[in-house]
Amino acid sequence: MTDKDPSENETTGTSTTGTSTTGRTAGRAEGTGRRTPVLVVGAGPVGLAVACALWQRGVPARVVEAQADPHRGSRAVQLHPPTLRLFREVGILDEAERLGLRIRTTSYHLAGGRTLRVALGTENEPLMLPQQETSRLLEEALVRAGGRVERSVSVTSVAPGADGVTVKAEGPRGTEVIEADWLVAADGVRSTVRELLGIAFVGSPVATGFLLAEGRVDGAFERDAVHYFLGHKGSVVFAAMPGDRVRVSGAVPDDHPATPEGVQRLLDERGPGGITLEDLDMVGRFTSQERIAATLRAGRCFLVGDAAHTHSPLGGQGLNLGIQDAHNLAWKLAGVCAGTLRPGVLDSYEAERRGAAEQIVRTTHRFLKVFMLGPFAARVRNTVWSSLEATGVLRRWFVPLLAGWRVHYPGPLSPDAEGPARPVRRRGLPAPGRRAPHWVPQDRAAGPAGFLLVTTGDGAVARRGREWAERAPLPVDHAHVPRRAAGFLLVRPDGYVAASGATPAELTGAGHLLAQIVS
Repeated sequence: MTDKDPSENETTGTSTTGTSTTGRTAGRAEGTGRRTPVLVVGAGPVGLAVACALWQRGVPARVVEAQADPHRGSRAVQLHPPTLRLFREVGILDEAERLGLRIRTTSYHLAGGRTLRVALGTENEPLMLPQQETSRLLEEALVRAGGRVERSVSVTSVAPGADGVTVKAEGPRGTEVIEADWLVAADGVRSTVRELLGIAFVGSPVATGFLLAEGRVDGAFERDAVHYFLGHKGSVVFAAMPGDRVRVSGAVPDDHPATPEGVQRLLDERGPGGITLEDLDMVGRFTSQERIAATLRAGRCFLVGDAAHTHSPLGGQGLNLGIQDAHNLAWKLAGVCAGTLRPGVLDSYEAERRGAAEQIVRTTHRFLKVFMLGPFAARVRNTVWSSLEATGVLRRWFVPLLAGWRVHYPGPLSPDAEGPARPVRRRGLPAPGRRAPHWVPQDRAAGPAGFLLVTTGDGAVARRGREWAERAPLPVDHAHVPRRAAGFLLVRPDGYVAASGATPAELTGAGHLLAQIVS
């Protein structure tokens, strides 16, 4: 599934209906002259997610956006389960579920008529929701928390200092100088802040162009599935969306028309057959790039989302990668702003999120190559995929990869967390830097209040864990899961494992780890 649409920054030669926004209205500006703890530049979903998470943790982030009106169009539509965890934390998951469409299966239709139908399982099921709805829900959550978006405010200069950032911006009230302790740049793939900071965007364009269309079709198909048609003449992705709409996308040559006739031709040549286009909400061509910023942090300035990285849209990873940037950064930044965490904890953002971006760029690059094979190589691919499905590899490995569960971090939160006190991995328990397993209680796991200690085993282990949590140097919730093997997981606020082990000494080491990041 692709997670872009032709109204985004990288679009070329688009033809759309019903997705553009016209007219400009004056946004509001603070104009108070007061220093703000965090300035978020950009009010797309990623910037809004950062701001919501900060306000939820008591940090009044200021949000400025150059556009006069909220972005329109479906854009990134596929929200993976790790992203939905943040939605749960900020209180918008129920409404997102009501408005969206759950995808239960992924179907790979191979040339020759065979279909590999892979049931995703609850832990891997994405939610299809147009990006304009995602942004609206996040902005409403921001307002409920006490914040708001200041529109028509364009950043013109950024001057990082030793103890803050000075930003000049042009808005409805003229030029304003904004003093902030920290700045988060969430202003997209053509980030003004990134350019003003002189940070290179390293990489190259993707050579292949894509056609993408949304609208209504006539014909029978499984609505709660994403369909990948892997034919000898090329590939096409076909998926249902909320509101009785579908999204169709595929890599096409430059001369393929971005018209209703061009979409129908794509469906006829590569699709299931028997699908007739009725009307289109939009159709267009777009290009993409594979780039990662040379650094994701410059002093007190951080890059998140498309300002930090961009890649091929196949697999629907882009927005999810950006939301996880927000999830990673917000709890650390909030702790530093509150004076409960040492500033050094922010050093982990670069290593962790760069590694995540590199993993996703590699994955989407390989995914694109798989879908761009010629006729002979496509036959080989289809044979290999049939074997992967027969052995269960697609379900056990590939599905969690696309769902975002296999992104992992390189090591401990603190560079000083070394030596015998550092907890080690035990059999059956994920190592530090891995995502918490699905058996960890989701309604309490790594919520906004702080860390979560999960103990397993008998009642004695539970008592020891509860006592440890009460003495911990940071707020730590405790949950016990009665599994056979005794052990513990210390889960971070963003759902990653900070420490794991099985012995009292290793549990003591987890306390030492927390002590190293406490202010």
